[in-house]
Amino acid sequence: MTTITSLLVIIVAICILSVITDEFFVTSLDQISRAWKIPSDVAGASLMAMGSSAPELSIAILALFKEGGAHSDMGIGTIVGSAVFNILVITGISAIIRDAKVTLPSVVRDTVFYLISIGALLYAFWDGEITLAESFLFIALYAGYIGFLFFIPTEGEPEISPAEEKEDTEQEGGFQALHNFTGKIIGFLAGNAETAYWRAFTVSILLIAGLSWVLVDSAIIFADSVGIPPVIVALTILAGGTSAPDLIASVIVAKQGKGSMAVANAIGSNIFDILICLGLPWMITLLFLDRGVVHVGTQDLLTSIIILVSTVIILFIFLFTDRLLSKKEGWCLVGLYVAYVLWTLIGG
Repeated sequence: MTTITSLLVIIVAICILSVITDEFFVTSLDQISRAWKIPSDVAGASLMAMGSSAPELSIAILALFKEGGAHSDMGIGTIVGSAVFNILVITGISAIIRDAKVTLPSVVRDTVFYLISIGALLYAFWDGEITLAESFLFIALYAGYIGFLFFIPTEGEPEISPAEEKEDTEQEGGFQALHNFTGKIIGFLAGNAETAYWRAFTVSILLIAGLSWVLVDSAIIFADSVGIPPVIVALTILAGGTSAPDLIASVIVAKQGKGSMAVANAIGSNIFDILICLGLPWMITLLFLDRGVVHVGTQDLLTSIIILVSTVIILFIFLFTDRLLSKKEGWCLVGLYVAYVLWTLIGG
């Protein structure tokens, strides 16, 4: 497979993943949460977060099994890079579309938990080895976050449903021909996600797993052909591509003037990415694959995590000063992401 071919495979796989996640997986999870009468805050932080982060979780799990875990850093890189993308690009573009006025208590709550998540990540990465106790710590922290939502719920804007997202996206032109064509093919297999939601849920998981395997393989081939570490591809191309559903959802709510929701979506998605998309694969590996520890190559990751902490602090300062994320500040965040990508590629 040539460089161009592998890159095209990555792009097409990401586009298909976006359709599966947005149109089928997230919608089926929304219907499941309604059927189970799960509170909106808890559903948003658990089931809906799992839906939007399914590609990252699948890549992280499959990368651990690929060649005996030799490419485990790809899964970690995708998640860390996705976290940077969410904070800088999603919140930045949301502010560019319309000044984002936020509800400070909910942003403070989520930001505090997010900083705790990053602190746990730095602690786990410090010696380059992940233990079973550290993987359980990640899961326990997320369980604590979910429990906390029961006592301090978000006030203000209601959560937008996937059905509303679909209507608004169609009004803006949608994903055009590829999106519609892919949606019809997947719909034949998965059925109607709003009525046959368990069928859509099951088919979506299988398709996401298969496409994630293709992404990992193609990313390794692409990285080898251009002479850069696979983790650099994960930090940039895979991270940005798998975050596309979150970006689309946040653009929609930003156009509706729900800036606080767009910021909360980005931060909440990152909490799930770090604590579950990393903690769960590590726990599975250590429990069932007879490995004492999971080795992590921190050389290309620690700096990105430190940058991630810095971007969260910058974002929080922007929000705390006047409870408003302006267009100027939005462009600043997007510019920081461009600089981060260039630095990562040049450094790689």
